[in-house]
This record gives sequence, structure tokens and C-alpha cells, in this order.
Amino acid sequence: MSVSAHVQELRKKHESLSQQVEEARKHPGIDDLEISALKKQKLRLKEEISRLTRA
Repeated sequence: MSVSAHVQELRKKHESLSQQVEEARKHPGIDDLEISALKKQKLRLKEEISRLTRA
């Protein structure tokens, strides 16, 4: 897998997590820790994307 294809896949995952966070916020029964975990995953992906695109 090329770097650009990998970055594209990471961006798709990041967008998917963004949607999951938004959906979770709409449901009051979702635990704040679960939302926090999703946000951390999103941040890790963003950092990885940034690292790969800098090189």
C-alpha cells in the first residue's frame, strides 16, 4: 500500500470516527468515557496523517 493510499484510508477512518462522535453526542445514554475514547482515536489518526503528510 502506498503512503498516499494509507493516508486516504486513515482520513476515511477519521471521518467515520467524527460521525460516531456526533451520533454519540445525540444519545444521552452514551457514556462520556466512550465519547472520550472515540475522540482519542480520532486524535491519534490525525497525528498519524499529519506525520505521514509531512514526510
